Amino acid sequence: MTNEPDHFFEQQDAAIQAMLVENKGDELTDILVAALTDALHLLRDESPDTIH
Repeated sequence: MTNEPDHFFEQQDAAIQAMLVENKGDELTDILVAALTDALHLLRDESPDTIH
């Protein structure tokens, strides 16, 4: 079994920690908002016309 997914998430965690230490919270927020927007667009495109 490979450790690639674990290694990827460890790198992501380190990158986020570095951004927070460097007071780049605004940039991190922008990245997170863009990712959430993309996810919502994907969900909207895959969902039926009405949501109950």
